[in-house]
Amino acid sequence: MEYTSSEDDELVEGYMDVEDDTGTSNTDQGTGLMPSEMRSIRPRPSSVGNGRLMAADGLGTNDDPCLGMEFESDGAARAFYNAYALRLGFGIRVARSRSERRKGVELLIMKRFVCLKEGHHKKKDAEPSDKKKRKRLSIRDGCPAMMEVVRRGPEKWVITKLVLEHTHVILSPDRVREVQLRRLSGKCAEHDNQLQELRRNVFGDTDAQGLFNYLKRMQSENSGFFYSIQVDSKNCVSNAVWADARARMSYTYFGDAVYFDTTYSKNENMLPFAAFTGVNHHGDTVPFGCALVLDRTESSYTWLFETWLTAVGRRLPFSFTTDEGKAIASAVAKVFPQCFHRLCRWRILSRCKKKLSDDYVRFPNLHDELRRCINECYTEVAFDMFWGTILDKYGLRENSWLRSIFEARHRWVPAYLTTSSFFAELTLTQRGETIGRFFRNNFSTRVPLDEFTTKFDQHIDNLYVHETQKDLGSSHPEQILKTNIALEKQARSIYTNAVFEIFQTELFEALQHYAVKVHQDGPYSKYYVDRDDPPTRHTVFYNVAEKKAWCDCCRYAFSAILCRHVLGVFILAGIMVLPETCIAKRWTKRAKTGPELIGHNLENGNCYMDSSTSRYNDLIHDAIKCAEKGAVSADNFRVAKEILRKAFMEIKCLGEKLTDDDLQQVDSR
Repeated sequence: MEYTSSEDDELVEGYMDVEDDTGTSNTDQGTGLMPSEMRSIRPRPSSVGNGRLMAADGLGTNDDPCLGMEFESDGAARAFYNAYALRLGFGIRVARSRSERRKGVELLIMKRFVCLKEGHHKKKDAEPSDKKKRKRLSIRDGCPAMMEVVRRGPEKWVITKLVLEHTHVILSPDRVREVQLRRLSGKCAEHDNQLQELRRNVFGDTDAQGLFNYLKRMQSENSGFFYSIQVDSKNCVSNAVWADARARMSYTYFGDAVYFDTTYSKNENMLPFAAFTGVNHHGDTVPFGCALVLDRTESSYTWLFETWLTAVGRRLPFSFTTDEGKAIASAVAKVFPQCFHRLCRWRILSRCKKKLSDDYVRFPNLHDELRRCINECYTEVAFDMFWGTILDKYGLRENSWLRSIFEARHRWVPAYLTTSSFFAELTLTQRGETIGRFFRNNFSTRVPLDEFTTKFDQHIDNLYVHETQKDLGSSHPEQILKTNIALEKQARSIYTNAVFEIFQTELFEALQHYAVKVHQDGPYSKYYVDRDDPPTRHTVFYNVAEKKAWCDCCRYAFSAILCRHVLGVFILAGIMVLPETCIAKRWTKRAKTGPELIGHNLENGNCYMDSSTSRYNDLIHDAIKCAEKGAVSADNFRVAKEILRKAFMEIKCLGEKLTDDDLQQVDSR
């Protein structure tokens, strides 16, 4: 007698073998992943082999299943497979069992354990009822992973069938441990109730079907669109990540500094929406992807970051800026270990208004002084002195909030960050328009999700339109030169208009400084660059052979724009042309003429073209570049259209030829 379970027949085992617990969490990544982007799990060969009998209490902590492995009971086999699943991070259930009658006794002879995502959900016939039922997403996606054991004796069960590969991204073991701890601490039910209430606020009575339809529609319209949804054991959406082809390509050029904008966390009435953004070559915000964040736990943020990183080709940025929070910080440390994690100082300044509201009322100048201290102190010593002066002046030495952010100053104060990494900030005193600001001014949980996605997509389209307009404007610069220095004329020809204005300001300020050469050691020259009002001194080192300069203000390391002090040395040394080593391509008019892959590649660079996903992304980049140039004029459009048509026909003919060759080989056999 054979028995096949449904999703309701047996309690779901979520990363631990507790059969009386129906609240265990599960995740589902992937209805939007292309097949080539799905991750297969192939465990290493196990040292446990044929002829070794495994008891439930004798399992090796690192043993992997293999054909022929033996157990003393079906329970021991189940415990072993559950421990294996727990270690890798996926859930299991019993999908099938078989019994036969021997000597008048019904005897169990086979059991099949499968991944929770095995099979496909079977729709039940709807019963007549006036009660409206919520539509649920199924966590099943046809995953083939399974282990089948068969009885070979009174106390001997043998693995006879085994599939180790999964067709989805499995959950990390950290998520498993978090679920266990929450259950043990009694917080699981409370957490689930909060999630359920948040889902009602976001989705209303339609559950997540509206979001799911939107993502499916976007992918059908653009095959370069990426999305992934995370759901729990009750098939309810926990989080989602998506990015279109334009965002993924923008990351290729400008993903050296990424900002994770979580504006939603400031207001409970806002949709829990987050955006991965950066700064383009005009100094404007550029989107790299979006996220819906319902479950704000460490494991959820880890899933968000991992999934988004997959969408953008698994290349790490140099810096990653987020809001403060232990859950986010822990997730960043796991997913972006090589990146510098910065806290957003604008959000910290904003929170100061709330934390110091009474002090701001009593001391109207306090906010401006804190702002100047943070943004206008160029050295650590200057910041510490100015900060201490403010605390003493207003009697705030014992303020716990100020003490806590001062202790974390190495993560958000510019004076402490200038030597740490690149952050793509053209100016320390101004913040550009962000996606979060647009979102904050337009949307709340009272706005229907379809209305939100429509308006947000329009806003993103406008960002790309403005970028294209600025690209065209920078191709014919009209800025007036303020000096007769050749460096200024060269900078106008290579930088975009916005960046040239910043450079021009630095060059003009360089004329207000005077540089003095104080030491020469081989190719290295040391200069002091002074200014009388206000009295300042900076030290600049210049390597004549390599044409590289370094200033103790570290402006270039922070923003990749030469500071006034280095430019002052160039003027003194008679340097008429900016060295190539001092020009960051990401700020130039040709920033998008790559592709110039930025950041740290997590994959083996030699295998880049071996992956169909990598080839697909590379072709998408080239196609979009062709579209950008082809849309400039009617003549360009006709040329681009004809070239693309010819290329498509050649590729199509090549595919048909390969198919015919395959058929001939089959016939010859």
